[in-house]
Amino acid sequence: RAAQPPPDAPRQRQPVGKCGPEHRRRTVPSILRELAEKRQLSEEIVSLLQAQFSDLPRELHSWRQMADYSPEMRQFACFLHLYHIKAYDYLRKILPLPHPYSLTNWLSNNKAAAGFSSDIFLRLQEKVERGDQAYCYCTVLVQDMSLQKQQEWDPQTKRLTGFVDLGAGILDADEAPLASEAIILMAVGISSPWTAPLGYFFVNSMSGHFLAQLLRQAIHKLNNIGIVVLAVTSAASARGAETARALGIRTDPKRIQCTFQHPPRSAHSIAYFFDVCHALLLIRNAVQCFQKVEWLRDTVWWQHVVELAALREQRVLEPCTPESGRAGSKGSYHLKVNPATLLFSEGVAEALEHLQKLGLASFQNCRGTVKFVRLMSSLCDIFYGRGFYGKEPLLAGNYTKIRNLLDEANSFFVNLTDSVGRYVIKSKRKLGFLSFLLNAESLKWLSSNCMCPGGTPSHHLHTHAFSLDPLEQFLRALQQACGSSGSPTCTVFQAAYHKLVASCSLAPGSPHGGGNASPWDTALSRRRDLTLGSIRAQYHPAPARSLAPEYPYRAGLLLPSSALSNALTDLSLYTRSLTCTAGWVAEQLALDLECEACLASLFEADESRLRCRSVLYIKKLGGVSLPSASVHHITSISEQVLNCYGKVGGANRNTKLWHLSLEQKVFQELLGKSPLFPTLKSHLFEGDLSINNHYTILVKKITRCYLNVRTNPAQHVNLKYPCGRHRLKRLKGKHCF
Repeated sequence: RAAQPPPDAPRQRQPVGKCGPEHRRRTVPSILRELAEKRQLSEEIVSLLQAQFSDLPRELHSWRQMADYSPEMRQFACFLHLYHIKAYDYLRKILPLPHPYSLTNWLSNNKAAAGFSSDIFLRLQEKVERGDQAYCYCTVLVQDMSLQKQQEWDPQTKRLTGFVDLGAGILDADEAPLASEAIILMAVGISSPWTAPLGYFFVNSMSGHFLAQLLRQAIHKLNNIGIVVLAVTSAASARGAETARALGIRTDPKRIQCTFQHPPRSAHSIAYFFDVCHALLLIRNAVQCFQKVEWLRDTVWWQHVVELAALREQRVLEPCTPESGRAGSKGSYHLKVNPATLLFSEGVAEALEHLQKLGLASFQNCRGTVKFVRLMSSLCDIFYGRGFYGKEPLLAGNYTKIRNLLDEANSFFVNLTDSVGRYVIKSKRKLGFLSFLLNAESLKWLSSNCMCPGGTPSHHLHTHAFSLDPLEQFLRALQQACGSSGSPTCTVFQAAYHKLVASCSLAPGSPHGGGNASPWDTALSRRRDLTLGSIRAQYHPAPARSLAPEYPYRAGLLLPSSALSNALTDLSLYTRSLTCTAGWVAEQLALDLECEACLASLFEADESRLRCRSVLYIKKLGGVSLPSASVHHITSISEQVLNCYGKVGGANRNTKLWHLSLEQKVFQELLGKSPLFPTLKSHLFEGDLSINNHYTILVKKITRCYLNVRTNPAQHVNLKYPCGRHRLKRLKGKHCF
């Protein structure tokens, strides 16, 4: 900082250029206009500063005589620093503005106000001071959430709300814009899966430079309480790339710079990551646009993926063998693609190889596609902690096993070309590939600098902490607390944020208050656009869900309101009806389930053909998929409960409360019985210890769907009684009583 002359210094001793009338007439507004003319500040920012801070002293000597910073001066300094650091540094040479890191306290607030949450930082500091090593190292995540532009009156503060607020006060001048986005920051443990929402900021427009300054303020505040930030993660987007550049990150494949110094020009470095889910979407879009990409002697064809996703259900005749014990018969299995399968997964690679072995013409010469999908699947396993949901950390001992894979991916992405020989890494579809290259270098750097045996901050890393999944889970809980699916107003956002932070526990693995979604389901939902079902919807949009009038009878579905059902005494017909209804329930649930393993568990499948769940061999009867034994058992118990308690309730039947009471009785009947879905084993309870694990979700959905179709048949099928006698095939096997 340049030394300033004392106020009483003789004017004749100053340089001639600085003692003339023009220098004495310089004011704060004139300096701002000079910066605008030099294009160091935008006209929009200058106009807003002049309108919002019109009461600030205009003369320079008035600023020098002020002993304390007024609230307006604090607000002016914070706004100028975050939006344009170079202009702030220039004004610091003229005005007595504080050091940038002194602004951190001015950007902090209590309760639900915008800015850094003082309460969260205080609770983190207490854990660090107690010697809890799990809270000494973290990564910082940043994400935005859209807001509804709306000006509202706050009767408590007696002020207008809905404007830009960076924590130092609301910019509520007539010329001030309304806030359109909320920036949310979160700290996530690297060696232990704890999460802490650090605060939020209302903005109208932002740049990568703005986010970079906000991240530096968050890192500085965490460092002040004894927490070391090892990494930063943002979205793989244009704004995220601009933020990385503003921090000093370089993504040029020939000279990647994966770390930045904080404070600037210091010895401490921080790694930078792009969100893996966003990067995968960009890579999918790139391959889809190019249709064909080549690497050395291998060719990746997008059409292979399209053909797999659009593969229609096909009947596969099983030849008679002595081992089958069914001489003179053929199996009736149907080959079906699991729409919940992720594109970049080992399941898709195995499915392509399996269909190629079957001789299907559309899947010949798919070796390059299989290799590419398998490579991407392995990278996902690395960056999601070798288990897709970060269950297994990256240990110092197993790092050497994945370094070769990271090097192979680097070679693959750098040499990937399109159909005319142009390098993809230099095309307009390069950001997804560059994101993985940067993430690989950042992971190598962390492994080399933060996992050494001597003096190490952490012997293992949860790579799941380098994705935006923890922050996305918080945002989903926040959206649920807002009470609407659309963009909330600033007032609604603040109330919901205060509710979540008040019930937020910093304990590892604890869910955010008010949120029902587990981390597992949040990860699945974020990757919905990466499933085979989403690709199928792009090329073959699904028609409206409707059933033919004769479907219930063709499938053997007998409803209680029909006269035939009341007079039915044949137990075999009852069994057949129940099985077909359970199959119909399984098909309905398969339309919306996002978990590949859970969807596969709904049907009776021939597991001996293909062990992966991306391609299923399902048995059918009368056009209906046969359900798995677990689905059949749940619907059987639901039918028993309905028969016992269906008449209870009188006029209150078919109400939500009545249905909930039936569901509760079904759960009671299932307790203590033989375990359901044995093929899934630990999958049902993996990733979440709350009641909303995949076991309870499956049972709840099956029970609810079955009770709905049994008690409200008109809402599900268009019932008509066609003339004639309906043929009902006899069901053989384990589904018969």
